[in-house]
Amino acid sequence: GLHQVAVGHRLEHVPAGPDLERLEEVLLVVVHGQHQHPHGAAPAVEFAGRLQTGHPGHPDVQDYTAAVYLNVIRNYQVDGINWMYFLRKYGFGGILADDMGLGKTLQVISFVLSERDSSKGPSLVVAPTSLIYNWQNEVKKFVPELSVLVVSGMPSERKELLREAENVDLVVTSYPLLRRDIGLYKDIKFRYCFLDEAQHIKNPNTLNAKTVKQINSDMNFALTGTPIENSITELWSIFDFVMPGYLLSHSKFVKKFEAPITKHDDKNALNDLSKHIRPFILRRLKRDVLHELPDKIESKLTCELTPEQKKIYLAYLQKSKKEIAMELESKGFEKSQIKILSILTRLRQICCHPSLFIEDFKGESGKMQLLEEILADAFDSGHRVLLFSQFTGMLEIIKQSLDKQKIEYFYLDGSTKAEERLRMVDSFNSGSKKLFLISLKAGGTGLNLTGADMVIHFDPWWNPAVEDQASDRAHRIGQKNVVQVMKLITQGTIEDKIFELQQKKKEMIDSVIKPGETFRSKMTESEIREL
Repeated sequence: GLHQVAVGHRLEHVPAGPDLERLEEVLLVVVHGQHQHPHGAAPAVEFAGRLQTGHPGHPDVQDYTAAVYLNVIRNYQVDGINWMYFLRKYGFGGILADDMGLGKTLQVISFVLSERDSSKGPSLVVAPTSLIYNWQNEVKKFVPELSVLVVSGMPSERKELLREAENVDLVVTSYPLLRRDIGLYKDIKFRYCFLDEAQHIKNPNTLNAKTVKQINSDMNFALTGTPIENSITELWSIFDFVMPGYLLSHSKFVKKFEAPITKHDDKNALNDLSKHIRPFILRRLKRDVLHELPDKIESKLTCELTPEQKKIYLAYLQKSKKEIAMELESKGFEKSQIKILSILTRLRQICCHPSLFIEDFKGESGKMQLLEEILADAFDSGHRVLLFSQFTGMLEIIKQSLDKQKIEYFYLDGSTKAEERLRMVDSFNSGSKKLFLISLKAGGTGLNLTGADMVIHFDPWWNPAVEDQASDRAHRIGQKNVVQVMKLITQGTIEDKIFELQQKKKEMIDSVIKPGETFRSKMTESEIREL
C-alpha cells in the first residue's frame, strides 16, 4: 500500500496496513528530527493519518482539470496534481520523478493554475538554459490563463524584468542566470519553487545546489526523471532542497545510509531509506500509464574495428596499461582517476574514429561504415532519425560524410541558442529533413522530437539513464509509431565493457525505489582494471 502511494496509484484506493503504520513513525521523524515543519507537529501527524485512511488529496482537482483540459490531461497526471496538493496541504515538498516524456511540465503548470486563487505571490521555475522557453510555450499552449515571465537577456534587462515578478503567476529563469542574479531574488517571496531537471543540483557542493537553496519560497518541488544517476548522495542533495534536514546532514546520511548500502550491501539500510523517501517521491513509468504508447524496441548492433583502426587501438591499449599501472603505483587509485578517465576516453575515441585525436588519419572507421549502412536503409524505409554522440568532434565527422552524400540534417550542440533549438524542433516535427544530429550532453533532455521513430546512439555513455533520457526525446506522449533504439558497439573493445557496466548500473538506479537489488556506486579499481 505504501509503495502504491509512492508510485502514484490513486490515494483513495490505498489500503491501511502495517506498512502505513510504519509510515506514521517515518513522518514523526520529520516532526521530531532535524526537518522543522513550518506548522509544527500537527500537520505531519494528520498527513500520516490521511494516508492510513486513504483520504484523497484534493477532491476538486480532478473535476477542474477534466473540464479545462478535456482530452489533454490524463488520469495519471491528475493523480500527480492531487499528490502535489496533498503534500502542499500538510506543508511538505516532494520530487516528481516520472519517467521521461510523461508530461511533468503540464502537471506543474496545472497545479499552479489550480492554486492561483488560493495562493499569494508568484511561483518560480528554475530550468536548464535550453528549456526556459519551453516552459513559456507549454503555458501558452495549455494554460494561457497563467501569466508567465521569462527572466533572461542582459543584466540590466533581467533586473528590470524582476521588478514585475510579483505581478505574474510564474517566473522562469535558468540555473546559470539564477547564480548571477541571486541577490535580486532574495527580496521576492515565492509561493512555490520548482526545479526542472533537478539532477543539476545532484552535487551538493556546486554553486547550482547552494544557490537554489537561498530562494525564499514557501514550498519546494523537484522534477527529474533520474533522481539518482551515480550515487545516493545525489538523492540527498535534491531532498536537501525539497525538505532540508529530512534526510539528516550529509555526513550523518553517509554514515547511516550511503556507506552501509554502497560498501556493505546492507539491505536493512536500503529498506529503511526507501521507507523514508517513498511518500515524497512520485514516480510512474511509461509502460504502466501509457498503454496506448507504441513500443520502444532496443537493439545492440556490433561492428569490428577496421584493420588499421585495430592496430592503433591495440598499440594504445598496451601503452595505456603501462601508464595506468605506473599511475596507480605512484599516486594510488583515488588520485589517479582523472588521468585514468582521460586514457579511457582516448580508447573510446579510437572506437568511434581515430581521426578524433590523430591528425591526418586517412583510414576508415568500422562504426562509421556501419552507420552509413543503417542510415541508407532507414531513409529507404521512410524512417526519421535522431543520432546522438557525446563527442561533438564525431558529429563533425558525420556531418562531413552527410554533406558529401547531400543528405540534409539538423544539428544541435551546446552552442545552439534556445530560440534556435525550438525552431529546429518545430521544423523537424513538422516533417522537415530526415535526420537530427544531437550532442548527448546538450540535447539529451528537454526536447520533444516525436517526429522521429528511430534513435541511434553512436557511442555508449557510462550511465544508461542518460542514454534512456535521450532516447525518450522520441518515445514520449504524442508518438504514433514504434520507436527503434540502436546502440552501436565496437566488438572486443572498451565499448563492450561499458555496455556490461551499464547493465550493472541499471540495478543501482532502480534499487532505492525498488529495494532488493544490488546497489552499485561509481567504478571500483577492479572495474577499471577490467575495462
